[in-house]
Amino acid sequence: MQKVARSNVFVALFAVTITGASAGEPPNFKVCQSTYALCTTARCAAVSRANGVLSCACDVKTGYSLGLEACKDPTETNEGVQIKSRYFPVTSYAVCTNARSWAFCLDKPCTIDKRDPTKASCECASVKRQGPYVIVTDAYTPKTCTTRIISSATVTQINQATDFLKNSTEPKPFDIKVLNSAN
Repeated sequence: MQKVARSNVFVALFAVTITGASAGEPPNFKVCQSTYALCTTARCAAVSRANGVLSCACDVKTGYSLGLEACKDPTETNEGVQIKSRYFPVTSYAVCTNARSWAFCLDKPCTIDKRDPTKASCECASVKRQGPYVIVTDAYTPKTCTTRIISSATVTQINQATDFLKNSTEPKPFDIKVLNSAN
């Protein structure tokens, strides 16, 4: 019984972390300028099914971005240079409503590839059943929501980030084109 209660507490804490303190309260986003990993179109693979960690292949960018944590300078570690995954506005996406797993990468640790400094490997959380989620793409096909594990966010999270950025000086959000109705 205690194990089930701990599991439920973890799920509740995770939900609060990614959606804000309460259902009506938006997250406390932070915009800053730094070197970061952009994972909005990253493909991911399971590292450990036991603890729900996915490795996602993200792009290294420098400039303004949004996260729940403040920007940090790149840090040298034994594995290489570490940065955080952050969000930059998107122009279009498809909405997915199935129960497939997807990767939540916001503010997750990433290591820049020593052979290709434009790429980073990020350790993201495997999630599912958080509500409708998005696949950032500029073309929708019937396989968009059913192929590969991809970095994503819920529609609510994208809308919260976009609304927050409307009042920010940098980066400005784009008008987002939704490529399909919820499927």
